[in-house]
Amino acid sequence: MRKIIVIAHDMRSLHNVGSLLRTAEGLGIDKVFLTGYTPHPSYNGDPRLPHIGQRQTNQINKTALGAEELVSWEYIHDVKKVIEDLKSQGLLIVALEQSSKSVKLNEFKTTSDIALLLGREVEGLDPALLELCDEAIEIPMFGQKESFNVVEATAMTLYHLRFL
Repeated sequence: MRKIIVIAHDMRSLHNVGSLLRTAEGLGIDKVFLTGYTPHPSYNGDPRLPHIGQRQTNQINKTALGAEELVSWEYIHDVKKVIEDLKSQGLLIVALEQSSKSVKLNEFKTTSDIALLLGREVEGLDPALLELCDEAIEIPMFGQKESFNVVEATAMTLYHLRFL
């Protein structure tokens, strides 16, 4: 089975993080990297003040429902380091982002192991990060809204990638 990793960079919502971990666990994702200012559950050696870490963990748990204990995840502040490390391991870095370079999800094909890069809930990925990616994919929209919630879009994308 193809290796799939998720990189969630600069997401703000604790509930989105919890939902992302639950989605990743349900779809058998190999690992989730939480980077930048993305909130994360507490871990051994966590430098945050204990009450801050515990408050964030409690909020994430509301939507993760225990998935944070089942899926492999790691917090690393430097997203560029994560991308470089994964590229050196041979993973294809794929941005989930609407851009002039994006291909439609249903047209995307690869046999490579993949690291899916997600960005901020409203602004999306910084253009400099998009340049570090090998590919960009987007989900075609059929209604009047311009985009889906980041976790909804990720769930659709991961499901598609799982069966390529």
